[in-house]
Amino acid sequence: MTVGHALLGLLVPGERHGYDLKRRYDQQFPAARPLASAQVYATLARLSRDGLVVQGEPERDGGPDRTAYGLTPEGREELRRWLGEVEPPAPFVANPLAVKLTVAVLTAGEPAAQDYLRRQRAAHLQRMRDYTRAKTEPGVAIAELLAADYALEHLNADLLWIENAMARTAVLTEEVTSWNHT
Repeated sequence: MTVGHALLGLLVPGERHGYDLKRRYDQQFPAARPLASAQVYATLARLSRDGLVVQGEPERDGGPDRTAYGLTPEGREELRRWLGEVEPPAPFVANPLAVKLTVAVLTAGEPAAQDYLRRQRAAHLQRMRDYTRAKTEPGVAIAELLAADYALEHLNADLLWIENAMARTAVLTEEVTSWNHT
């Protein structure tokens, strides 16, 4: 998801100030990294330059100036176009766990790699317990519930990968150490 498209979506109901957009983004996308205010304003400036949002006149209310932003017809069309696109499955999967496993085998051997996988599995299980607990909190917002579900499914996929990797570490060790001798 691009931040620009998320901000366009948050502007559909009507004009908002940059700070309001940041706050709303952080509420609506609890599993995403919180936005820095500077990122919000830089993105709004780009969207304005591209004709997708329009800036209102700055308002003074005893504090810093506040500028409201609104969606243009071009911004609505861009949002419709983006929402109509299917996200292609990534051709490459960044897997820092696999990289760390291979480097552990290279530098410290199979026992260290197995130990890493056991510790990583424990960390994943703890995070899954945290998300499961968060899902059962009274009054949990649907956005938080959906974010927890998404995270749990990804953690579960990682756990399956960790189990497979633990079973294949000996073969990986043979393969990796044979590279060192060629």
